[in-house]
Amino acid sequence: MASVDSLPIDRLRRSTCVHEDVWFLSGPMGPGDTLQHTPIDQEPFIVGRKSGVAMKLQFRTVSGNHAELKIEDGKLIVRDLESTNGTYLNGKRVTEPVVVGDEDLIHFAEAPFRVRRQSPTGVTAGTISENVCDQALALVQFDRLMSQRLVRPHFQPIVTLVGARMIGYEILGRGSVFGLESVGAMFQAAEQLNLEVELSRLLRWEGLRVGRELPDSPTLFVNTHPKEMEDGQSLIDSLCKVRSMASNTQIVLEIHESAVTNPKQMQRLHSTLKELDIRLAYDDFGAGQARLAELVEARPDYVKFDIGLIRGLSVADDNRMRMLRSLVSMVQDLNIAALAEGIETIEEAEACQEIGFDLAQGFYYGRPAPA
Repeated sequence: MASVDSLPIDRLRRSTCVHEDVWFLSGPMGPGDTLQHTPIDQEPFIVGRKSGVAMKLQFRTVSGNHAELKIEDGKLIVRDLESTNGTYLNGKRVTEPVVVGDEDLIHFAEAPFRVRRQSPTGVTAGTISENVCDQALALVQFDRLMSQRLVRPHFQPIVTLVGARMIGYEILGRGSVFGLESVGAMFQAAEQLNLEVELSRLLRWEGLRVGRELPDSPTLFVNTHPKEMEDGQSLIDSLCKVRSMASNTQIVLEIHESAVTNPKQMQRLHSTLKELDIRLAYDDFGAGQARLAELVEARPDYVKFDIGLIRGLSVADDNRMRMLRSLVSMVQDLNIAALAEGIETIEEAEACQEIGFDLAQGFYYGRPAPA
């Protein structure tokens, strides 16, 4: 993060008093922007979307004149200007002028800003480290994401390897709040709060809710988190709910290979999935321990071969090609469809076709995209 020393010197000179602490806001000016650090150096200091305000934001949920900040007796005070979507201080809506502290978090509608204070010596008054502040911001954002269901399903095509006929999509989640756009960032925040299961269920529900309206009724592949396998009954209960919501949708449940550790539990889950008319796929096959026994004892409908086995396959040596041919043949002998993940080039597609894969997925056939 940039210090106040790196800010334009003329802006600092316009600050209310160079002998006092300088307050500033750290956050993005618009969706997807990098953090900027803006001194609170005008009277009045208005935040909004309107031209001419002290800090102009590009978020559509921000009002023209959204909020005002001012310094009185060395204290920073924020006041909401009757904005449509509200101003929030540390998650609580601002309904009257309120004092703001160093390291507090202000949301102007969906736009998050960390409050900073810089002393005349250039030493930040707060004692919380940057990474802790960023972590706190992510956790507050994650609370908004979960409570307001701010996730956007993306759909990546799954095709037949011969003829590239589209048979369905894998549903992949994206966040709609700053800092938690990627699925990795969402689950990193969820892990700190022990909410990985809840996030996984939200992504699955929203994906099927949107996906059930897609034309031609495609098969939808939905993911699980490994922690969901620790409570099989809870997973089954959640699947009953999504099946009721998406009653006419063809659903495939993906379970990561590493989570397939209890054969009896998998057999019970497999039996329940049949009752719910939900098919089963083992994901990232070959990434770790290839669970060959489970292929027989709790036979899935699909096996998705890990991207690490597919990447660079067009220039692989004969041993690697023979190994994959054997694995694909073994899977198909059990009436399981073999799917190659992560195909990015025509050469990789041709190599997978030569090996005998049934289905394919990857950037070569289409990137994840919203409905």
